[in-house]
Amino acid sequence: MSDGRPAGVLWDMDGTLLDSEKLWDIPLYEYAEKLGGTLSLATRQAMVGSNVPTTLALLYGDVGVEPTREDLTDAAAWIARRTEEVFRAGLPWRPGAVDALRAVRDSGVPMALVTSTERALTEVALDTIGRELFDVTVCGDEVDGLNKPLPEPYLKAARLLGVEPTACVAIEDSPTGVASAVAAGCTVLVVPCDVEVEPGERRVFRESLVGVDLDVLSAL
Repeated sequence: MSDGRPAGVLWDMDGTLLDSEKLWDIPLYEYAEKLGGTLSLATRQAMVGSNVPTTLALLYGDVGVEPTREDLTDAAAWIARRTEEVFRAGLPWRPGAVDALRAVRDSGVPMALVTSTERALTEVALDTIGRELFDVTVCGDEVDGLNKPLPEPYLKAARLLGVEPTACVAIEDSPTGVASAVAAGCTVLVVPCDVEVEPGERRVFRESLVGVDLDVLSAL
């Protein structure tokens, strides 16, 4: 960011733009009950920012059930259907997210959505967020299994935008997402939501997205 402006702004979705982690609670707790168990708070928090296979492994491990491959396929399909129902009932924004998105979009800097949520559900969410705001979208089922906290989601977003990840700002809320963006070389604006994020390199913390615009991101 030699001129101060980021070459690209890379936005996480769940917990960053949308207060949707609480909506994910519904199918996850329901499915744990279907398996005859109860999802613990610690395990639920460990799921934040992760992809579907990781989430299912944590869920089955927490309830003490050894799944077959068919079980995992059925679970993923059930949770996806239930989550879509919940998403379509209404997605709440995080404070300041709408204005921050618009302000950065209006600046002309390229933007990407980088989410662990799979494409089908992301498309539902984009009906609320506005798909026209993003030049590219990278979803959890589009990184060949190299999901957050690995760097590939953010590296892929930068490649698609045609910019260097080290010249980008990522905006994240979870330890998993922050680790991914840092590993990719991005500077990260961290706005914690449901899970605390530890301080570290290339991490700038903010309580909310209220007031965030290109000037704020350029000063990181």
